[in-house]
Amino acid sequence: MAESTTPILLDRPDAPLVGGYEVIIGFETHAQLSTQSKIFSRAATAFGAEPNTQACAVDLALPGTLPVMNVGAVERAIQFGLAIGAHVAPKSIFARKNYFYPDLPKGYQISQFEIPVVQGGLIEFFLQEKKMSVRLVRAHLEEDAGKSLHEDFIGQSGIDLNRAGTPLLEIVTEPDMRSSAEAVAYAKELHKIVTWIGICDGNMQEGSFRCDANVSVRKPGGPLGTRREIKNLNSFKFMQQAIDFEVRWQIEQIEDGHAIEQATVLFNPDTGETRAMRSKEDAAEYRYFPDPDLPPLCISQEWIADVRSRMAELPRAMAARFANSYGLSEYDATQLTQSLPLAAYFEATTLVCGQPKLASNWITGELARRLNAQDLSIQQSPLSAQKLGDLIVRIGDGTVSNNAARQVFDALWDAPDGSVDAIIEARGLRQMNDAGALEKIIDDVIAANPKNVEEYRAGKDKAFNALVGQIMKASKGKANPQQVNDLLRAKLIT
Repeated sequence: MAESTTPILLDRPDAPLVGGYEVIIGFETHAQLSTQSKIFSRAATAFGAEPNTQACAVDLALPGTLPVMNVGAVERAIQFGLAIGAHVAPKSIFARKNYFYPDLPKGYQISQFEIPVVQGGLIEFFLQEKKMSVRLVRAHLEEDAGKSLHEDFIGQSGIDLNRAGTPLLEIVTEPDMRSSAEAVAYAKELHKIVTWIGICDGNMQEGSFRCDANVSVRKPGGPLGTRREIKNLNSFKFMQQAIDFEVRWQIEQIEDGHAIEQATVLFNPDTGETRAMRSKEDAAEYRYFPDPDLPPLCISQEWIADVRSRMAELPRAMAARFANSYGLSEYDATQLTQSLPLAAYFEATTLVCGQPKLASNWITGELARRLNAQDLSIQQSPLSAQKLGDLIVRIGDGTVSNNAARQVFDALWDAPDGSVDAIIEARGLRQMNDAGALEKIIDDVIAANPKNVEEYRAGKDKAFNALVGQIMKASKGKANPQQVNDLLRAKLIT
């Protein structure tokens, strides 16, 4: 992990305060790159292998071995730089980060320090419906360390070097976030980007996407507080819990007259608390110096152009296209481009029904609610884009009301092979659009409710709603609500 330069804080007068304190959060994220071999050797990177079966002589740091750069890791770094609008350095340098730990055979980690491969960039996202952005300082290539195993040994620890040398892209932000909710929204957007472009599988449980949150607090306008780094947050839920606890803990310490000491802390999901693991090192303590075994990494403009030409449409570009082509709001377009499968589902639904706004509403509303309730991905949806499109067609042409459409949706969810039209007929859900029959019902309701009619004509809108309710009841919910409103108003005016 390379230290960033002195942070440049954004002026955030809108930032929420916690107990009178401003929360300052920056992130460092390790994204495991989706190469089949390690960053400096040909050893495999597959997850779940028996300990030490995927560690070759280079990973073990045997005498005489030399690292050889994995071109696939470089290309994935270029992809990320292009995806976030960053500068891809034409020349970057690898350095040795020196520290001793049992799972680090060389006694140093190969990383990038002074000149990283990706510099700058921006991550944009929505928090509820408010557009936010977080500036990136850098993203640099480095190798992962091995893993110490403690659970299966009595009084001893084992070392598994399968992960040693696994390629990582460490992504470092400016301290732009001001709440745990912002931090989680940022992390989700970053997760979306790296999985969308295929440089990382994003599996947080397997350690492919690991987040470290640097958290401090200060009085508004005051000097920066001392930060503590919460390591290895492996779920968005725990991320929010850990940051919230850490903020409360730091404020309590300061209010009690104690100084915050720079430290690395771990979050315990069982207790919901953070605890100090070790004092936090500064960059100078790692004694970085250029790795003499690796030449500078040189990336030509031709190489960057070739990578760009092979990249799929990016989330931001697709969201902009959805907004322009389908007339959606920027927020809705962003919600529909949370993943490639979701975006494809929306476009397939719209192709069937020709009503993008209705498709967007159903996908981000009822469909999303059902998927979340059953912990299903869009790929696992029982309801196909074709069937949802068919249902939206029937809403659009007035065959069913929105209320009846939800009943059809329910039936299709439970029996995906069913037909929209067959369900409508079998359950008697067809909307009443016969003006003559509807006028008779309206006339009967008006005659039976003279008090409501008088109150409406006296300017009481609630009376109109009461009459509409009576009409819908008399039609057994089959009347077209818009038609009811139009006909009823016309009759009450005369």
